[in-house]
Amino acid sequence: MYTLHIDDLNGTDRDIDTPNWRSRRMVLGKEKVGFSLHETTLRAGTDNEFWYANHVEAVYCVGGKGTLTDLESGKEHKITDGFLYLLDGHEKHRVQVEEEMRMVCVFNPPVTGREVHDENGVYPLIIEED
Repeated sequence: MYTLHIDDLNGTDRDIDTPNWRSRRMVLGKEKVGFSLHETTLRAGTDNEFWYANHVEAVYCVGGKGTLTDLESGKEHKITDGFLYLLDGHEKHRVQVEEEMRMVCVFNPPVTGREVHDENGVYPLIIEED
């Protein structure tokens, strides 16, 4: 069994803090469970573009308010507490944040924690070695 409290991640290599967002990675590829789980906070007033070309991501909003735009179709969705979106087609997307948003994110394949968004917002595919 694996357990932790989210605050135990503060200031560790699982706590990624950028000007627009903070992601605390609770489950990573090294846990060998087939997915990774993150709590990501998007800061109010930010405009964020992402494209997970190598991963499927499910995102569940547990607080805040913003707008999700599918950059391929142009379709917009209002995000509030209780809203989920699944990027099962590797959609390029934008999240504009009206009120600070807390999101629970699941990635498959799991991220390792060493990924960095490239110039297109893409995480490289890194597989944990046994």
